[in-house]
Amino acid sequence: MKSTLVPARPSATWQQADLKERGVAAAERSALGTTARVVVWPPHELARALDAVDCELLALDRQASRFRGDSEISRVNSSESHTFLLTEGLAELLATALAAAELTSGLVDPTIGGALIEMGYDSDFSSVRKCRPDPPAVGTPAPGWASIDLDGRLLRRPVGMVLDLGATAKGAGADRSAHAALSSMEDGGVLVSLGGDLAVAGQSPQDGWPILVAEDPLGDRVPGHVVRFHRGGMATSSVVCRRWQRGDRTLHHIIDPRTGEPARARWRTATVAAPTCAYANAASTALIVGGEEALDVVTAAGLPARLIGPDGSVRLIGSWPDLDGGELVAPAVDRLGSRTVMLRGAL
Repeated sequence: MKSTLVPARPSATWQQADLKERGVAAAERSALGTTARVVVWPPHELARALDAVDCELLALDRQASRFRGDSEISRVNSSESHTFLLTEGLAELLATALAAAELTSGLVDPTIGGALIEMGYDSDFSSVRKCRPDPPAVGTPAPGWASIDLDGRLLRRPVGMVLDLGATAKGAGADRSAHAALSSMEDGGVLVSLGGDLAVAGQSPQDGWPILVAEDPLGDRVPGHVVRFHRGGMATSSVVCRRWQRGDRTLHHIIDPRTGEPARARWRTATVAAPTCAYANAASTALIVGGEEALDVVTAAGLPARLIGPDGSVRLIGSWPDLDGGELVAPAVDRLGSRTVMLRGAL
């Protein structure tokens, strides 16, 4: 028998969603400043899966939300101490972020929290003032992930450093949620999406999970692209979704750690498939920040990607299918060094 999880009451209730797909059941609710969606087959497993996902999302919010004053990471960020004994959950999330930083040579870096605050991203995005007359502060380079020492649960970091796990925690949350949901089910498979970053676990439907990779709303009307996905995770990073105005500058939330400024993106949207959603999340963010430099890392790892340029042009990388409805296959394991094992998750 599977263990039964008893979730805390979530801040929003699940609503059934009709996906027009036979043999599956789906529900969605607001969570973590975005929309969470859970899809399962067979349909009768949905209730147990939702309970399991509720537990994981609540834990993730309490551990890693920079916008909750009572979260564990907020207590670390506001502390004048430089040494902390983290919970196992936050230690795992930070280890994943450090693995992503090493994998991307620092293009993805958990020490950009201070830069995000200086740019005006100092609260949940729904509460960010989208238009302010005062210009942002001049960006300064992030302190750098190498200044963090994490030994198991023991963290040492410079006083005043503000950690932000936005480039990996949502992906890790999707991975955790998918595997927790599967553990609560008797059979079948599950897909968990957090704001479009998704992880799948268990047995996929016969033809794979149908995923619509949609384009951002810039008016170019780049058509969406449906792929069939069987295993691993997929994530999208974009400079056109979370934007705000400071003075005469339009800013976005993807920071280049080397400058402390919003990245001067080679592509406006990057979607990547990988062994886990956390890995895909890190790779898609790195592509926005590093452009061709990051593309070398992605191609070396054999990760398929779909990139959209500023002019709306589409570039497919690796084995990303060019036909609508084609099969998208993420590699089963990465090939880039021991620390990236933290990005593999429970495959």
